[in-house]
Amino acid sequence: MTIESLKLHKRNNIPRHIAIIMDGNGRWAKRKRLGRIDGHRAGVKSVKRIVRASKNAGIEVLTLFAFSKENWNRPREEVNALMHLLYEYLSKDINELMENNIRIRIIGEVEDLSQEIQSSLRKVEKKTEKNDGMTLILALSYSGRAEIVRAVKKMLTCIKKGTLSRRDIDENSIKKHLYIPEIPDPDLLIRTSGEYRISNFLLWQIAYTEIYVTKKFWPDFSRTDLLKAIRDYQQRERRFGRTSEQIKRYNAGEFREKN
Repeated sequence: MTIESLKLHKRNNIPRHIAIIMDGNGRWAKRKRLGRIDGHRAGVKSVKRIVRASKNAGIEVLTLFAFSKENWNRPREEVNALMHLLYEYLSKDINELMENNIRIRIIGEVEDLSQEIQSSLRKVEKKTEKNDGMTLILALSYSGRAEIVRAVKKMLTCIKKGTLSRRDIDENSIKKHLYIPEIPDPDLLIRTSGEYRISNFLLWQIAYTEIYVTKKFWPDFSRTDLLKAIRDYQQRERRFGRTSEQIKRYNAGEFREKN
């Protein structure tokens, strides 16, 4: 699949960074009279499908909300199954990631995971660190609020050490202390299953992100559905607080910020 085959409306307006809240595995399984774990297995297949489609569409960064901090409250059997599926994905799909020039990065409180999973994460991050075709970020034991709290604590430590001054604290300094500060903020956030919530995901980073909600459950989310989301994004006007007229002038090279 290429951008030509996707037939996107504007080839120069592809979102650089797409983030996805992969929701609906359990409800998908219930509708099919299957167990919740079967739904998660089907969800992994959708992950593989969408990672390939995103890479081929020219997406630079894909962030997947794989396991939230709150998900630890789920039944132990389900949590163990999710961890097993994660381990299988990291172990069995590393060659495909390498062949497709995809780099893996992790955000979240990784220390909550088992030593076996942590070891696998370190290995796959190390092995793929020079790949530059697309960056795949997995949010694991992740909480948007916890990420901001972590950043504040790191900044307080820097203040105590004298490497940061209180008067230097601004949006840029906070961003520098988030998990992966060099990654651009998401242009497009996709949520499956029809729920209109952001569920504590990338709270700092999605301030100006375009949001797309589909009723499709994650296991049913296809390449075509990804294409629809990108097409919808391409038809929007991102103003970042400006007026439509200012955006037109800016795009024409006429608008300049006043200092």
